[in-house]
Amino acid sequence: MIELTHVSKTYAGKDKKAVDDLTWTVEDGKITGFFGPNGAGKSTTLKMICGVNSIDEGSIKINGHDITSDVIEAKRQFAYVPDDPDRFLRLTGAEYLTFMADVYGTPAEKRAPFIEEYGHRFEIFDALNSRISDYSHGMRQKVHVMGALIHEPSVWILDEPMLGLDPKGAYELKEMMREHAARGNSVLFSTHVLETADKLCDSVCIIAHGHKLFEGTLDELKAAHPATSLEQIFLEMTAHE
Repeated sequence: MIELTHVSKTYAGKDKKAVDDLTWTVEDGKITGFFGPNGAGKSTTLKMICGVNSIDEGSIKINGHDITSDVIEAKRQFAYVPDDPDRFLRLTGAEYLTFMADVYGTPAEKRAPFIEEYGHRFEIFDALNSRISDYSHGMRQKVHVMGALIHEPSVWILDEPMLGLDPKGAYELKEMMREHAARGNSVLFSTHVLETADKLCDSVCIIAHGHKLFEGTLDELKAAHPATSLEQIFLEMTAHE
């Protein structure tokens, strides 16, 4: 579970808040979609949740651990996949996964089966001895997803996770997200592909200019906007903002 309470963030030299008094709960057992137009504050919010960006006001807790005052334990609770997979390019896929397993203290008897299972699900197992610099964008995304999940955290935080994935890879990741939530865990992901979100999400949060416009289930959102697609609902809600 992720709990944001009156969270705000203002960047130096800016008059307006990038995130303004955001209170929001990402519940266990659900896949939660996080939507907003460009510049809405999504990436800033995700980076504050992960402890990458500082919080000016308010608090964020992950499974009860405050990301500011209990940062190490809070970071043990989640996997974070950013929207840019162009990192650790000089390592091979196997070296990167070993590095991530070492960082999180994943024992050898768990890491090897994980790498084999997820490597085959993503159809990347045979390429793990090649350098990440030689991978396509989608292959880099797959290996970074694996690295984030190798310590089997209960909270997944994914920023545009389908970007660059081939249809098989995207299908497998969506299945992994469903399986994870079905086990009582929480999945938070941002995306601009609303058709995917419509089929995948249990609940959503929509923001614009740092303000929360809606938080609730997809059924609640659609009940408030009958006979309208999720794409049309999103455009209507953010048009005024």
